[in-house]
Amino acid sequence: MGKMDEQIIVVNRASLFGEGADDLTFQGTEQEKEHIVKLEKRIAEHYKVMRRGDAEENPLYKQPIPYAVLKKGNLYFTYRRLGGGGESRLYGKLSIGVGGHMNAVTNATNFKEVLQTNLNREINEELRIENAGDLDIQTIGLINDDDTEVGHVHIGVLIAIKLPDDAFVTVREEDKLEGSWRSLNELRTPDVYSRMESWSALAIDALNRDE
Repeated sequence: MGKMDEQIIVVNRASLFGEGADDLTFQGTEQEKEHIVKLEKRIAEHYKVMRRGDAEENPLYKQPIPYAVLKKGNLYFTYRRLGGGGESRLYGKLSIGVGGHMNAVTNATNFKEVLQTNLNREINEELRIENAGDLDIQTIGLINDDDTEVGHVHIGVLIAIKLPDDAFVTVREEDKLEGSWRSLNELRTPDVYSRMESWSALAIDALNRDE
C-alpha cells in the first residue's frame, strides 16, 4: 500500500471551525485556552478516517497533525534537513517540530489517547530519547496556515514536551537530519528564523508569546 492509500484522521472544516457566533477560524496560531479546548473538542467529536490521497485534494477537510517541540531547560531541539532525504527543496531547512498524520487507534477510549498514541509513534520513528522518564506533554496552541497549499488541508496541534536536563536526544535518520539544541533567542535571530519551515516559524512565534 502506497502512502497515499493510508487511512488517516480528518475533520470536516465546517464542523471544526463552526460558523456565525461560534466561528473559531484563525490564521497562524491560536493560543486562547478557551478556543483551544473548543477546537480540540470539535476534532474529538467529528473526526473520521479518509484515504490520504483523497484528503490531500479535498479542502473541505482538515487533517489534524500533532506537532511537538522538545524543550530541555531553555533550549529547544532543532533539526536541519540534509541531502539524504531526497527533497532538494527542503535542503538546509530548519524545523523544531516532530509530528505527522494520525491513524485511528483501536480500543482508544477518547481522542486524547488517539493523539498520544500517534504522537508517540512519530517521535519514536524520528528520534531516540534517553533518560526522558514520563514525558511532560502540554498542548500550547493550534496552528492553521490557509495561505499555503499544504497548510490549507492541515491543522497542527502544537505540543510542548519538557525533558529533564539529563535527557539525551538524537535523530534516527542521520543521513537526512542533523539535530542540535538552540535557545529561543537564537531561534528568533533573522538568519535562523528565515530558514525555518512555515509551521516551525509559527511555533517559535507561539513559544515567544508563551514565555
